Amino acid sequence: MKAVSLFSNCGAGDVGYAVAGFDFKVISEIVQRRLAVASLNHPEAATVQGDLRKTWPIVVDSYREAHGSEPPTLLSGCPPCQGMSTARGGRGREADADAGSRDGRNLLVLPIARVAAELKPIFVVVENVSAFLRRKVRDPSGNEPISAAKLLCRRLQGDYRVYPLLVNLCEFGVPQNRTRAFLTFVRKGTTALEIIERTDRAPFPVPTHGGQGLPAAVTIDQSLGELGLPSLDARSADSAQVGDHPMHRIPVWPGKLYEMVSAIPPGSGASAWESNTCPGCGLEDIRKETAICPNCKDPLLLRPILRESNGYWRLIKGFRSSSYRRMAPDRPAATITTASGHVGSDRTLHPWENRVLSPAECAHLQTFPPDFTWGGAIDSWGHTPVRQMIGEAVPPLFTELHGRVLAAIHKGRDLSLAIDSDDPRCSKARSRLDA
Repeated sequence: MKAVSLFSNCGAGDVGYAVAGFDFKVISEIVQRRLAVASLNHPEAATVQGDLRKTWPIVVDSYREAHGSEPPTLLSGCPPCQGMSTARGGRGREADADAGSRDGRNLLVLPIARVAAELKPIFVVVENVSAFLRRKVRDPSGNEPISAAKLLCRRLQGDYRVYPLLVNLCEFGVPQNRTRAFLTFVRKGTTALEIIERTDRAPFPVPTHGGQGLPAAVTIDQSLGELGLPSLDARSADSAQVGDHPMHRIPVWPGKLYEMVSAIPPGSGASAWESNTCPGCGLEDIRKETAICPNCKDPLLLRPILRESNGYWRLIKGFRSSSYRRMAPDRPAATITTASGHVGSDRTLHPWENRVLSPAECAHLQTFPPDFTWGGAIDSWGHTPVRQMIGEAVPPLFTELHGRVLAAIHKGRDLSLAIDSDDPRCSKARSRLDA
């Protein structure tokens, strides 16, 4: 089953489809470093580096040079999600089409449509954050406000039927809370679509965890215990790494930051915002809104605070419900993001050790297989680019399950692993897509 990948990142998500039987003939990515890692894990694939708004014809030509007019079975495309978020200033609300269109990444669905129109794959799979289903942009054809997902559906509606899914991937054994939207397009006039319509199924896998009669979602405690890596500590360079494992290393923290995190009880799932005792005089139950002890007037250094140029101490601005917080060990990990190395990002602190997770642990929680090849990425480029690749990946465990369903549909096999078309995960996604 031939496949083509757009926005390949480091190739991790496509590894799952490859395990399910899809043979990637072309992979494409704008960042050369990421494409180099992807190529290590898909060594037989032709590579296309560059902005797909310009290079999509090269993707088409690269496939056709080797396979002529034979359509690929799968076209996978996971465009960048950063422009979909409304968490940062300047991006406006989801319904603000002008704000949405200011970020060109929100229109990167268009190269997907162009490649699909040329190569005519049987399946087109697109993944993104949940906001993808509702984030408005301006349709370049007529300036009409429309969601980025709906824009792609509009471009493909003549040749494809779309099946949407909105799901937390912890329901598929991924040991983290990771809510994502998927669109699977099935080409009209194919046996695959006839099978789906006849069986009243959707081209997605049945959940494996968290439901009635199913195993509980995998917790971070279980997952890290399974990985079995040595303990680390952010106090010093010596304790922040063990041996010659380049992926199992963490940043070293200055003293005040280390003291703040170490004051959060291990295994509590609590945050530094909840530290209510003055380290100077011992006063307890200090109001959460203050940065200065009302008794001794010392700064509350066990809280996330900073000193202004005028000498005034204030609380750091941020998401106080999730930042500077340990992950709860008895739950799935928080979403592994590109900012996994930042202590002030969303629940990046280790459940019981005084540190953030290492790249190796993040990759494991993202279900990267043990034999995933990084080459010399860490030593050559440092941790930040690698953490970004890991955070932006689609967990291979899910793509393998998804790929097995697509393969079963394509080959007319047993569809018992495919989800019902009226499953709430499908209907909720369609409701958002149609809003």
